[in-house]
Amino acid sequence: MQPFQRAHIDTVVQLAALGADAPAALRHDEVIRRSWLRCVQEHALDPTRMQEAVILPSGRLREHQDQLEAFLHIARHGLEALYQQVAGMGYVVLLTDARGVTVDFLGDLQHGDLRRAGLYLGADWSEHHAGTCGVGTCITTGEALTVHLDDHFDATHIPLTCTTAPIHDATGRLTAVLDISAMSAPQPKGSQHLALQMVKLYATQIENADFLHRFRGEWILRLAPAPQFLDVNPEYLLAVDSAGRVIGHNRRAQRLLETDLRRPLRGRGYEQVFDAPFHEIGRFVQARPADQRAVMLADGRQLLFMTATPPPPRPAAPAIPKERRLPAPLAALSGGDAALDRQIERAARLVNSPMSLLVTGETGTGKEFFAKALHASSERRSRPFIAVNCAAIPETLIESELFGHLPGSFSGAGPRAKRGLIQEADGGTLFLDEIGDMPRPLQARLLRVLAEREVLPLGATRAVPVNLRVIAATHCDLEALVREGRFRDDLYYRLNGARFHLPPLRERGDIGWVIDTLLGGDEGPAEMSADARGCLLAHRWPGNLRELRNVLDYARAVRSTGAIQRADLPELRVHAMAPPRDGAGPAAARHAPTPDPARPRQPVAASEAAAAAELQQRLRAAHWNVSAVARDLGLSRMTMYRRMKRWGIVSPNSMDGSSH
Repeated sequence: MQPFQRAHIDTVVQLAALGADAPAALRHDEVIRRSWLRCVQEHALDPTRMQEAVILPSGRLREHQDQLEAFLHIARHGLEALYQQVAGMGYVVLLTDARGVTVDFLGDLQHGDLRRAGLYLGADWSEHHAGTCGVGTCITTGEALTVHLDDHFDATHIPLTCTTAPIHDATGRLTAVLDISAMSAPQPKGSQHLALQMVKLYATQIENADFLHRFRGEWILRLAPAPQFLDVNPEYLLAVDSAGRVIGHNRRAQRLLETDLRRPLRGRGYEQVFDAPFHEIGRFVQARPADQRAVMLADGRQLLFMTATPPPPRPAAPAIPKERRLPAPLAALSGGDAALDRQIERAARLVNSPMSLLVTGETGTGKEFFAKALHASSERRSRPFIAVNCAAIPETLIESELFGHLPGSFSGAGPRAKRGLIQEADGGTLFLDEIGDMPRPLQARLLRVLAEREVLPLGATRAVPVNLRVIAATHCDLEALVREGRFRDDLYYRLNGARFHLPPLRERGDIGWVIDTLLGGDEGPAEMSADARGCLLAHRWPGNLRELRNVLDYARAVRSTGAIQRADLPELRVHAMAPPRDGAGPAAARHAPTPDPARPRQPVAASEAAAAAELQQRLRAAHWNVSAVARDLGLSRMTMYRRMKRWGIVSPNSMDGSSH
């Protein structure tokens, strides 16, 4: 250990011991002092222990990168432009995700010490790992800053200077952190002032580029306090849908307009933001003199200048045969979400195809609604649509339920023959939900039905021909289950004639339309206040459409009269329980299923880790009331216990180690 490192450790220890009573000479900047105290008091880091940089292995790094794949393509240009400005000064450029893991990097790879210093791809710069540092402290405070030399908590890092700025998404959530760091720098912290301004500038440019890409099909409002740079470098950005509701904003617009923290900016009407009617927005589209581009905020506290870019016109639909027009049941599934529209357009071309279809997506994304719309759009619409939840039927009954049985063909069989669900679907559509949970012995029998178009009831010797269309659905990664030997590959390929993936509700651009559609129930359409709507738009909806429907049903039931108010909504707290999606780091370890000490641990597939973690979080939130969670998920208690056993989840209320 070098003398300067020992002296730094003594300073950190003294400040941690004295806290607010530390001499001014030891306090550094206020933000640094507070970070040092967090490192000791909250993160339990030992200032006397010098830690090597944490570099994630390539597999775990790729998981972090996959979560930001589209964003990384947009951000890359900004990183390259920034690196061109600072490379000659000895800096490297890092882009980390919101957890502090470096997902992109530009630097001189011939500099052999970069990896050892942590200035490298895959480095984890979260504050609870690395202590006070540019990235970790930026994530914690949400502010751009410089952590210079001995500002660092860990004495290993005090040769470094790190300057960072946060990048937010269109809802105000932290997406990434932009960082430029150098292995050495002059002592005065003020020497990094220009670096800080550059990082803030490029972080804003990346944030705005991501915003404009995401909302390229909506109204884009560009605003600035003065007209001179309005068209060149607008300070504030808003995205507005065709109904005049704010559906996105950049961080600066959020800070300017979201003065009431209880009312999110997203979901507000145009007239609630500006002192102008939305139907006159066209006057801001064409280039006009500056005084004609002025608009006052609704509260009258500031005059801004605005230009508006309308959504691009939809290309005229070419003349197509009548049978190729979008069927009404499928068209009714979307309010204009681009990803969902692509799936619907593909489905419309296959409504009468005999091939089997596979629908994937998170729990609650509407896979059964999608299958019903396919059936209703097809020539089979007058015949039955039979839905089978493969996870809800007990394993001992699923064979007879699906295939039917003759009298007395097994213990418990009644005196009468029973047609199975496959025969009930004859002439129509058989929808197999949660196909990934079908027991493997039954998969071979189902494969025969698909291949031969005939079904053999239990106890029978002659097969019965059936004419049906099979649509399967799952939230699992079937390919991973095939690799693990838990799902037949031949059945997978038979089911996967065409595949449709439904986006989660949080990623849909038509969520306002979805809310309005669900509000128009059997009792007639219900009104909703802007405050309540904004609350719904800001929620992450881990339960997707199913959760939203439950929330709206609850609100309609408890409201007194008039429009639904925010107070009528149930507490939306599930989003706080959502597990990290990368499965890495201490957070993932906290959410991992608890192994059962009474039985060998069942291996949890990587594809199911998120589902297992989410289930455990739901159970914890419900105080391990299995029945309540099963009802929320639309599953039977037996299915819940089956999944808990498979994923090694054990209730702390089970004194004997049994899930039951």
